[in-house]
Amino acid sequence: MTDADWMKLALALAERAANLGEVPVGAVLVRNDELIGEGWNCPIAHHDASAHAEIQALRDAGQRVSNYRLPNTRLYVTLEPCVMCAGAMIHARIDTVIFGAFDPKAGACGSVFNLLPSDARFNHRTACYGGILTIECAEMLRQFFRARRLRSHQPMYSESIAP
Repeated sequence: MTDADWMKLALALAERAANLGEVPVGAVLVRNDELIGEGWNCPIAHHDASAHAEIQALRDAGQRVSNYRLPNTRLYVTLEPCVMCAGAMIHARIDTVIFGAFDPKAGACGSVFNLLPSDARFNHRTACYGGILTIECAEMLRQFFRARRLRSHQPMYSESIAP
């Protein structure tokens, strides 16, 4: 499969998150062109701030291969990883992160921070590339937040009744 094919799978997982009311981010972890882990955002459902798509994919892969170290892997994620997720990827020894949409508010692959790959203080370097299916990934996020804003601005039933 190509990078775009793997990102399409991550997008399908992001859609699953959106359908559950979570921010639509999905991630897949691949080793030797085989899926070994997948995840989607679920911090609301799990009452867990760390339940980002990337962390869920790392947890899934760790369980499948019985090891938290995941060398020789590529992580595909629909949104540029945050600092927390970047740290987990370094500890898991992920080789490469490939993301779709850039995150100008919290991205750790160059948008706000540049932890992957350039920080030489870490004992492991993870390559990081953005821009795979960027338009599709960004549009899914835009639609989700647009719908959320519309819902939050709708009047309550009692407010719509004229006095």
